[in-house]
Amino acid sequence: MISSVSTTNGPRLVGRDTELRSLLGHLKAVGFGGRAIGLFGEPGVGKSALQAEVVEHARSAGFTVLTARGSQSETHLPFASLHQLLRPLLPGVDRLPAMQRDALLVCFAMGDPVEVEPFFTYLAVLELLVDSAGHKPVLVCLDDLHWMDQPSLDVLAFVSRRIASERVIVLCTSRPEFLPFADAHTIEWTELGGINEAASAALLDARAPHLPSTVRERVLRQARGNPLALLEFSSALESGRYAWTEFDEDLPMTTRLERAFATRAEHLDPAVRAVLTVAAVDDGDDLTDVLAAAGILLGSPVDLVTAQPAFEHGLLTVVGERYRIAHPLVGSALRQGMPLATRRQAHSALAHVLADHPDRATWHRASSVSGRDEQIAAELERAAHNAQRRGAVASAATWLERAAALSPDPQSQAARLLSTAELGYQLGRFGQVEQIKAQVAGMPLRHRDRSRLAWLEGVFHDGSTGEPAEVRHLVGSAQDASAAQDVDLAMQLLVGAARRVWWRDPGATVRQEIVRAAQQVGVPANDPRLLAIYALSASHEHSSMVIEQLARWPADADGRPDLAGLLGISAFCTGDFRQAIAFLSSPVQELRAQGRMSLLAEALAIRGWAEVYLGVFDAARSADEAMRLADETGQSLWAATARIAVALIDAVDGGWDTRHDLLSEAENVALRTPIAASSLLAGAQLTRGIAELGANRHEQAYGELRRVFAPADPAFQRVQQVWTLSYLADAAVRTNRRAEARSILTSMEQIAGASPSTGAAISLEYSRAVLADRASAESLFHAALDGASSQLPWHRARVELAHGSWLRRQRRLVESREPLRAARATFDAVGARTWARRADQELRATGERGWQPASNPRELLSPQETQIAELATQGLSNREIGQRLFLSHRTVSSHLYRIFPKLGIASRNQLAAALTNRGHQSSPRPPSVG
Repeated sequence: MISSVSTTNGPRLVGRDTELRSLLGHLKAVGFGGRAIGLFGEPGVGKSALQAEVVEHARSAGFTVLTARGSQSETHLPFASLHQLLRPLLPGVDRLPAMQRDALLVCFAMGDPVEVEPFFTYLAVLELLVDSAGHKPVLVCLDDLHWMDQPSLDVLAFVSRRIASERVIVLCTSRPEFLPFADAHTIEWTELGGINEAASAALLDARAPHLPSTVRERVLRQARGNPLALLEFSSALESGRYAWTEFDEDLPMTTRLERAFATRAEHLDPAVRAVLTVAAVDDGDDLTDVLAAAGILLGSPVDLVTAQPAFEHGLLTVVGERYRIAHPLVGSALRQGMPLATRRQAHSALAHVLADHPDRATWHRASSVSGRDEQIAAELERAAHNAQRRGAVASAATWLERAAALSPDPQSQAARLLSTAELGYQLGRFGQVEQIKAQVAGMPLRHRDRSRLAWLEGVFHDGSTGEPAEVRHLVGSAQDASAAQDVDLAMQLLVGAARRVWWRDPGATVRQEIVRAAQQVGVPANDPRLLAIYALSASHEHSSMVIEQLARWPADADGRPDLAGLLGISAFCTGDFRQAIAFLSSPVQELRAQGRMSLLAEALAIRGWAEVYLGVFDAARSADEAMRLADETGQSLWAATARIAVALIDAVDGGWDTRHDLLSEAENVALRTPIAASSLLAGAQLTRGIAELGANRHEQAYGELRRVFAPADPAFQRVQQVWTLSYLADAAVRTNRRAEARSILTSMEQIAGASPSTGAAISLEYSRAVLADRASAESLFHAALDGASSQLPWHRARVELAHGSWLRRQRRLVESREPLRAARATFDAVGARTWARRADQELRATGERGWQPASNPRELLSPQETQIAELATQGLSNREIGQRLFLSHRTVSSHLYRIFPKLGIASRNQLAAALTNRGHQSSPRPPSVG
């Protein structure tokens, strides 16, 4: 019944019953939540026609239908597709929060030209759609997604990931070679193949009933179920314009269809061909502009009546004064058949007509010239700055790259290429950055641009390499910058080198070179950059000094979140985890307020691990959010870092098989990154070891943890091994490996020095006690209880469990019960159920019975639900919570609606008490969560 094509007679739909029923099922289920669905297949297979049929059903069912179609000639225009989509909703923009409203208007060049953070634009679009869905369900139709501009795609991906709780359906079409949203969290893609033989025959006979049987069979065979091919091949053959050689089966289907469309235009009048020529390169949809430009191209006026054959032959379609090319292959056929000189003339004509649209006019002027032109290059550069200010970073990079290509002066060309690379770094296009760096390295550079190139070499990202030669190159560049009195550049390069050292150790010699170079720059001893270099490169050697300097800084780093972030990294790498959390809280708040999701993901991941090392396992909120944000922003290294933290918390909470999905995903990232991240692998081994300890599989636990201490193992990490030691000691005691573990303990004591940080002290004090001989164990257990673990419930409970177990093995059963009860109660309170059961097993071995674990209300909630509930207890509105977590206010409302029954409450003012209460009650249905 359904598949199709657009022709002069409108859409024809055949053979798509199954696909249509499936899509209509999603429309009917929209009341239970939204979803994003994609159809992909070769050109002409009927994606757009199937989408159009769904649109008709949706309108009949009372949906608000919003549509946008990508165009190959519009890919450079920032937010062009988004503007198409949102036109019907823009009158409601004033109802948005001011920051979101302003960001959205700026991106459409409808507001004051101020710089905006893209994620506020994203939230604005989400809120507009969700508010509309509050009145009627919304169907968002995105046709030819592969030709939409990148800023629009970024917004639409953000929205598509956040509609699960909304009455919004997103339906996309794309060609198979380019699926913009390829991750499983964004769109569920379905391939659309050709229709079956019976449907093909029915469609062909309806269009060309008088074809000779031999021709009919050949058309059916060569079309291979492609509906557009069935119609166009038969039409071209019937017209006598094409011979079978033009439809050679060895040619791609796209090429054959383009040839079929080209035949329609070949015999039209010059005026009509002028209209088609302009339309093929136009980046708008205003028919008046096209007719005016066609008149310039032709040399005489062209009106709608003159252009009518273009519509009659099914090459263009029109609604009011808006037009579009009937099928993307029509546009590509026209462009391919167009002489280069004619194409440039068409661009020049459009540039003249679009004088009131300076950015578009500039792009067409750039496409109309045959050589380099500094004036046009400068105009493109200005347009790029405008795009960047509007939050369209990807479009700005495209414009700058074009400006560089048109620059006659090599130094100006290099400067514009470096600007492109800087934007590429922001976008995570590290391959492009490396390519431009290699290109620019052989070009003449101004002094400032040499510094910019050096900066690009120094910045750390997921694609960085930790090879010693690369690190040494950065150190050499930093020394050159320092000699030139460019202190900021020198320190930037050295911080980049030091960050590489953390992920993959290039050896003591290289680390010492980094430290010496930093000392020679001559910055103050408390400079956060210097402290970060010390901590990342040589934390054991300089930890005492770093910690001493950190104590002189206020937690907010004098209101500088960038400095607070560096101080937080410094504290973390030296093992001063409390300070790390304090310093990182300031940039987390600031980055959240600014909507800077990439840097926020990094800060949350580091803070989450600081909390994990302290045993604060409700840090799942930080790690879980970091994982989701890093996935969304394409930061694979930080997403993997957060994944391991979430897996570790799961291990403490309930235990799991050691082939945890999150852990496997993180390890894959660690092994395939150029930097071969030993830090990630060390975290994965710690997590596996803790899981095995919780399951009382001590032999396996020892094997997993021992890898972190073996210098030849990829999981070896010189700093993290100290923090892992206490868990290795646990496993060693149960596997009769005390002697080996004591040897490792001695090495770790030498590394940590006389004044170990909190992280090292926790680990060393615990290990000394559990590995001690009978004579000294008692005093060492008391020292551990009174030491660094004393105020940290998880670590104190571990000491109490180990102490009580030791007392039981010494047959001091009555004495053992008190520390074991304390350990069990603490483990239960912090949600460490596997460890609470371990403590209970020890108590049962002393003869004590009757314990039942208490339920924790937080265990009933996901990390995101817990985060929302806690923000709600602080008095934040749903919109305020949504803005902090990059969600719509209705999604927040939906989460609260599900949270209330889980906690057995009916209103927001009961949340605070419910989150702290032990036990669980049956619950009424919540009346309101707005």
